[in-house]
Amino acid sequence: MKRNEDKEQEQLNNPLHGVKLKEVLEFLISYYGWDGLGDKIDINCFQSNPSMGSSLKFLRRTPWARAKVEKLYLDSIPKFKK
Repeated sequence: MKRNEDKEQEQLNNPLHGVKLKEVLEFLISYYGWDGLGDKIDINCFQSNPSMGSSLKFLRRTPWARAKVEKLYLDSIPKFKK
């Protein structure tokens, strides 16, 4: 029982809990656009013929790239809410 409580507490502190990668990417595209996103994060799938499908596929398979996208999302949220 204690283990489940620890996991629940950990998720309460996780700002990405319940946010899907697609939602993150949609927000970033609407906020920065593909060009801006490609400037912020140097990933080929954002710079060369970008699409939602190819970007999601790449990000799901590439942990370092996903981490960069998630960090940009977390850094961008306060700017959006102001």
